[in-house]
Amino acid sequence: MNAPVNANLSATARSAPALVGGRGDLSSAVVESLRSGRPPAHAPAALLKADPWAEDLQLALHLLYELHYRGFAGVDDDREWDPDLLRMRRALETRFLHALRTDLKDAPRSAEAAFAPLLVEPVDLSGSVSRHLETDGELWQLREYAALRSLYHLKEADPHLWVVPRLTGRAKAAMVAVEYDEFGAGRAERIHARLFAALMADLGLDTSYGAHLDRAPAVLLATVNLMSLFGLHRALRGALVGHFACVEITSSPGSRRLAAAMRRCGAGPAAEHFYAEHVEADALHEQVVRHEVVDGLLAEEPELEPDVAFGCAATVMLEDRLSTHLLTAWGEGRSALRTPEGGGGTSYPG
Repeated sequence: MNAPVNANLSATARSAPALVGGRGDLSSAVVESLRSGRPPAHAPAALLKADPWAEDLQLALHLLYELHYRGFAGVDDDREWDPDLLRMRRALETRFLHALRTDLKDAPRSAEAAFAPLLVEPVDLSGSVSRHLETDGELWQLREYAALRSLYHLKEADPHLWVVPRLTGRAKAAMVAVEYDEFGAGRAERIHARLFAALMADLGLDTSYGAHLDRAPAVLLATVNLMSLFGLHRALRGALVGHFACVEITSSPGSRRLAAAMRRCGAGPAAEHFYAEHVEADALHEQVVRHEVVDGLLAEEPELEPDVAFGCAATVMLEDRLSTHLLTAWGEGRSALRTPEGGGGTSYPG
C-alpha cells in the first residue's frame, strides 16, 4: 500500500531530546544528576515509600530508561551505565514490578487463557478509545492521542528488539521477521516510527523525539516504561514476548478504527496511512507472533509460560487504565494531558 510519507522530517526529530523538569523528589534527583554529572541525591527511604503509579516514580524511571535509547541533550552518553543511576533504576523497577505483580495476582498463568479474550472482538466497545475516536472524537482529541502515543511510536519496536539475542530457533527467526517489517523492510522511509512522525506532521504536532514528555501523565508513562522494563531484563524475556503478542493481537482492529477516525476528522493522508498500514501488517504479524514466536519460545522454554501470560495481562491492565484516563477527561470536556508548572493551555486544539 503506497501513501504519502513526509520525508522532510526536521533534524530535531533525530536528535537527543532536552531534559524536562522533575515531578517530585525522585525525578528531580534524576534530572539534577543528569545535568550535573553527580550521583542522584535522594533519600533511600523515599524509594521505599514511593507510589509506584505516581508521576514522580514513573517519570524518574522513564528518564533513566531513556539513557538506553536516545539519551538527552547535554548528558554524557556514558551515564547510561553509571552505577549510581543503575542502582536507583533498580530500586524504582522493583517498586514498579512489585505493584504489577500485586495487582495481577489473580491474572491467568497460561498463555492460552491470557490471549483468548483478545482474539474475539468485544461486543461492548464503550471503554475503547479507538471506538470513541472513530465515532465521536474531535480533531483536538486525535492530536492529544498522537502526542501521548509519540513517546512509544517514535521508537516503535525498539524495546522489543532487545529480546532477539535471548531467543533461539523458531522464536528468534519469527521475531526478526516481524521486526524487519516494523523497521521498514529495508526502506528507511517505511520505518514505522518515521510513518508516525509523518502522522504527527499532518496533525501539526512537533515531531521531535520526546517533545511531548512533559505533557504525558504517569498513566501513559507506565505503558512505555513497561516495555523498557521487560526489554532490558533477560529474566523478563517471556514477559516481553507476552507484551509483544498482546500488542500485535489487538493492533489490527484498533488501527482500523483509528484510520477511520483520522479520515472522518480530515487529519491528513499520512495520519490515516499510519493506521491503515497497521491494519494490514499487524493482521499478519499477529499470526506469526502467536504461532511462531510464542509457541516457539514455549517449546524451548516451557517454564516461561507464566511470564508470557504476565506480560500480556500487564499490557492489558495498563492500557485499560490509560483508556479510562483518556475517556474520563474527554467525557468531561477537558484535556487528558498533564499541564507542567508554568505551562500554557491544556490541550492541542485543532
